[in-house]
Amino acid sequence: MYQPIQPLNSELHAEALAYQDQLTKPPGSLGRLEQLGALFAAAQEQLKPSLDKVSIRVFAADHGVAEEGVSAFPQEVTTEMVRNFSRGGAAITVLARQLNADFKVVNAGTLTELEPLPQVEDARVAAGSANFCRESAMTPLQLQAALELGRQAAAEAAEQGTHLFIGGEMGIANTTAATALAAALLQQPAQSLVGPGTGIDRAGIDRKAAVIDRALALHQPQLDSPLAILQHLGGLEIAALCGAYLGCAQRGLPVLVDGFITTSAALVAVRINPDLRPWLLFSHNSAEPGHRLMQQAMAAEPLLDLGMRLGEGSGAAVCVPLLQSACRLQSEMATFAEASVSENLI
Repeated sequence: MYQPIQPLNSELHAEALAYQDQLTKPPGSLGRLEQLGALFAAAQEQLKPSLDKVSIRVFAADHGVAEEGVSAFPQEVTTEMVRNFSRGGAAITVLARQLNADFKVVNAGTLTELEPLPQVEDARVAAGSANFCRESAMTPLQLQAALELGRQAAAEAAEQGTHLFIGGEMGIANTTAATALAAALLQQPAQSLVGPGTGIDRAGIDRKAAVIDRALALHQPQLDSPLAILQHLGGLEIAALCGAYLGCAQRGLPVLVDGFITTSAALVAVRINPDLRPWLLFSHNSAEPGHRLMQQAMAAEPLLDLGMRLGEGSGAAVCVPLLQSACRLQSEMATFAEASVSENLI
C-alpha cells in the first residue's frame, strides 16, 4: 500500500497539449476534452492514447451500523443485489455490457454467505463490518484483508492491459459509513454532510446524523490517521476500493471515481498517499450533500451532473463514452499539415 506512485509523464502531457493546438480546430475549442485526451496520453506514455479496455469491479459488503435504522432498505438487499448483478439485471451491468467492459463483483463481506454465482468472486473477509456505534467497524486484520482485495483487483486489471478502472460498491448502510469517514477526514459535523442515501425521510436523516455523531465521539481518541479512520468508521467494500485506487496508481492505471461512497474511499486513499490524486478522474456530482465537500477537498472537477445517486459505479460508467471521445479526438483528428488546411483560416 505504501509503494511509491510515479507521477504522470509531464513531458508527454505537455507534448499532447501542444499537439492539440496542431489539430484542425481553433485552439482550446474542445474544452476539457483536450485536457482529458492529454491526460490519457501522459498515463499511457504515448501521444495517441486509446480507451478500449475498461475494468469494472463492484465491491459488496454489509454494515453493522444498519442495526441503528439508518437505511430505507433491510440488509438482505445487499445479497439480493449481488444476485441481480450476477444475472445482469442491475444498472451497472447494463452499462458494463454497453461498454463491453470487463465486469466482476467482489463479495468482500455480505452478511450471509452466497452460493456460487457467475461473475461474482467470493472473497468474504467477514460477515459484514461491525456496528461502529459500539466498536470498530473492522479489526486491523480485516482492514488489511479488505485493502488486499482491492490491490488484487488493481493487479488483475493492469495485467489485462486495462486502460481505465472503475470501482463500484453495494452495501446497505454504506452511505452512513461514507459520511462518517467524510466527517472525520474533513472535520465537519455530520449534519452538514448527511443525506437521504437510499431514500430516507427527514427524520431518518436526523437519526443518521445522530448515529454518526455517536460513532465519532466513541472513536475520537483513535482517529489519528487515515487508516485508523477507515478501520474504525469505514466498511469492507470501502476499504477494498481504497486498496484498488492505490494499487491502480502504483501500476500507472487511471481511475474513474463514481459517486459518494467511492469518493469517500478516494479521499481516504489520497490522505494515505497524496501522489494518488493525479491518477483520479471524477465522474459526476452525487445528490448527497457531503459529496461536493469531499470533491472540493481533492480539487476534483466532476465531468457530469445528472442528479444521480445510485452508486454501483453507474455514474462513472455513464462517463466512459465521453472519455473515449476525448481519446479518439486526440488520436484520430488530422493536423493542419495532414489536412492541408491553413491555420490562419481557423
